[in-house]
Amino acid sequence: MQKTPATAALANWPLLTGMGVLMLGAGLQGTLIGLRATLEGFAPSVTGIVMSCYYLGYIAGSVGAPRLMQRVGHIRVFSALTAVASATILLQAAFVSPVLWSALRIVSGFCFAGIYVVAESWLNDRASNLNRGTLLACYMLVLYIGLGSGQFLLTVADPRGPLLFLLIAVLISLAVVPITLVVQRAPEFEIPRKIRFADLFHVSPLGVVGVIVAGLVTSSVFSMGPVYAQLSGLSTGEIATFMSVAIFAAAATQLPIGRLSDHMDRRNVLVIVCVLSACIAICAGGYGAMSRPMLFVFAAAFGGFGLTLYSLSLSHINDHLAADQIVSASGSVILLNGLGSIVGPITIAVLMNRFGPPAYFFALAGTVGGLAMYGLWRKSQRAPVPVAMKFPFVNAQPQTTLTGRILADIAHDAALARDDLR
Repeated sequence: MQKTPATAALANWPLLTGMGVLMLGAGLQGTLIGLRATLEGFAPSVTGIVMSCYYLGYIAGSVGAPRLMQRVGHIRVFSALTAVASATILLQAAFVSPVLWSALRIVSGFCFAGIYVVAESWLNDRASNLNRGTLLACYMLVLYIGLGSGQFLLTVADPRGPLLFLLIAVLISLAVVPITLVVQRAPEFEIPRKIRFADLFHVSPLGVVGVIVAGLVTSSVFSMGPVYAQLSGLSTGEIATFMSVAIFAAAATQLPIGRLSDHMDRRNVLVIVCVLSACIAICAGGYGAMSRPMLFVFAAAFGGFGLTLYSLSLSHINDHLAADQIVSASGSVILLNGLGSIVGPITIAVLMNRFGPPAYFFALAGTVGGLAMYGLWRKSQRAPVPVAMKFPFVNAQPQTTLTGRILADIAHDAALARDDLR
């Protein structure tokens, strides 16, 4: 008997609960590491390298974890990776060293990528064409709430001490409990064949560049945002607010902006979002000494627009793919986004080290502004995709949804219906 969307979401509460707890730890971890590195006197450029190492592991994990699951199974992989991720953050509390932290960030990125692969493949296995979209929406809502709420755990204890690191380890460890105790049957998992980067670029140049830029922007916000806030003189509670308002604003704007892009040339929406993001970032960078509420407004506004780039770019790529290409393309999109994620924190860190904290917003402005100009040029090179032929927008967050398997299956179902119209 086919489950309704609401029933399916309720039936998957153990998975959603576990991932929510995990995201509390993940949200706190990303902000704490950047903040603690700054408090320890790491130069911004060094902090950028440390934070970027996470995305090296992220790429390796997104490639390697599916192969591990095929060899030893989902439960063992999930349990092993959560244990290693907990140990990793504890080692960072015990030994404060840029070199060691860089290595541990690589391990952490690998573990989190594998955890997401396992969780999302399970969720995809429990979904059907009737309820997959609702399950994804619930999943993304849980992730956003967890990431945003995790920022406020920063105020529980002094970030200079070990207690917050211990809290992250506890949350990561607890996340495995509801998933492993309730789920009984492990799903089958097949590794999709990847489309070559050159072929994907030929199909959708703007989408490919947009996915890379989205990785650069998102990783910079999550990794270097706390560093910018600390260097700007914000207190621990204000840093938590600075990061959380950007995350919650992104959660609120994803769907309205995405739905708008379904009914007009998606490139126009992408360009408008980039222009607005660039203007906001320029104002934030050039405002000088500003009140805390004004800074939070700028952070929320940039997050609300700038953190939608991945979903828009992914949807634009899918507009140009046939149904049988979408699953294969998902792996290549993840790797492209990961490459951008590696470059982002390092680039902004170097600029901040040279020009000071305002370079954070100016660098983001230059990045999204460049994408806007490229989008305008691409509009002159190719006609828009007819509305009836477009792939429906699906909300996605690159730094949490790593496998793309759920998105790929939704896109495949939608593309089959779209291709029937051609």
